[in-house]
Amino acid sequence: MFVITFRRMNMNLDFCAEYTKKLMPQEKAVSLIPKRGNLALGLAANGPPALCAALAERARSGENISLNVHYQVAAAPVAPIFDIELMDRLHLHSNFLSDLDRKLMKEAGNLSIIDHTPCYLWQLPRIYTEYIHMDVLMITVSPMDRHGYFSLGTSNDYSSSVARDCDMLLVEVNENMPRVFGDNQIHVSKVTAIVENHQPINELPDRPVTQLDEVIGRRIAEMVPDRATLQLGIGGIPNACAKFMTDHKDLGIHTEMLTSGIVGLYESGALTNKYKEIHRHKTVFTLCWGNKRLYEFIHDNPSVESYPASHINDPYIIAMNDRAVSINSAVEMDLFGQVNSEFVGGHEFSGVGGQRDFMSGAFRSKGGLAFLAFYSTAKNGTISKIVPRIDGILSETRMEPMWVVTEHGICNLKGKSISERALAMIDLADPRFKDDLLREAKRMNLVR
Repeated sequence: MFVITFRRMNMNLDFCAEYTKKLMPQEKAVSLIPKRGNLALGLAANGPPALCAALAERARSGENISLNVHYQVAAAPVAPIFDIELMDRLHLHSNFLSDLDRKLMKEAGNLSIIDHTPCYLWQLPRIYTEYIHMDVLMITVSPMDRHGYFSLGTSNDYSSSVARDCDMLLVEVNENMPRVFGDNQIHVSKVTAIVENHQPINELPDRPVTQLDEVIGRRIAEMVPDRATLQLGIGGIPNACAKFMTDHKDLGIHTEMLTSGIVGLYESGALTNKYKEIHRHKTVFTLCWGNKRLYEFIHDNPSVESYPASHINDPYIIAMNDRAVSINSAVEMDLFGQVNSEFVGGHEFSGVGGQRDFMSGAFRSKGGLAFLAFYSTAKNGTISKIVPRIDGILSETRMEPMWVVTEHGICNLKGKSISERALAMIDLADPRFKDDLLREAKRMNLVR
């Protein structure tokens, strides 16, 4: 099978031989992993399901192993290792918690069973190479090209940096993984072992856009200028923003996460990347997670490139583009303008990701805009997401936010005094909570 494929592509025979030599069953590949050390996993859709299933079986066999497993946004492909019975052998360290993490924590009745590693995403490649050396990386890749290179496809983030620095690289080749251009190519000579598994690539279901999403999304879209360079977060609000920007002119994309809403912007003609100052004519990202239509869009598309998070999320790099626009969300904000984007119920719920990276970069950008957008309430309107003072971890200090948007309005906190921002935040709150918030603001001596 492989000889036929290689011949058709006129592939270098030395690369063919090296590929064949390193091709093995997943059980043999994971047997190469040392009993002790640090192991990193590909992010989201780049998690390697066959390798993870084999690693779980090895851990379950009774062998005395103890591995620190590092990752961000664990998705269905890596689910086999999220087994409560394996936690004394596979020690999980997450930079951004997902449903898999939360489900395991609930099952264990122990929030510390997942050890959260806080840091900004632009710093994570350096953290995973200089501060926590990864002995092993396991990741799904696209098929090898005729020059001997695999593409990391949907995930670059920390993966490309770790792949070039780790002692052992195990790749799971999947013909369904998109081939993406940019700084994400890994040569077969760097690979320790190759496993093949051609199952469908994990998709992120589209969240339906609600009426509130549309109210907020329209507000933001009206403020975004033509020729802006966008970073869109995940969820209904960013999708609504994209929906209302299809009539814009010459938008660009420089984003942490590439999601399905981008395709609509491209097909409408609004997305051209024509006026970007860096990566002109290119849509650039560090993580792509969405539907099959999105994966087909990025596959073998020379106008789409991925780069490490240390580049894409670096505030200095972000600011190189004029009119950089960042659109993200928050769990709650308080009357000081402080932001919680990751803590729920007194414990870590997700992570900070690249929110701060892009907020800082957008502020530094000439004509840049940074938006924090969220519903004013949670749990069917019973809880205000604008609170007197955040009780817990701060994702962003009061110094960072620029534009804040809810279904009740929009305000810019930059340049506002303590009393002005308190009153501005109260204006964005649900009417049912405004009187209580004003009372608390007076009690805390924020307003007269």
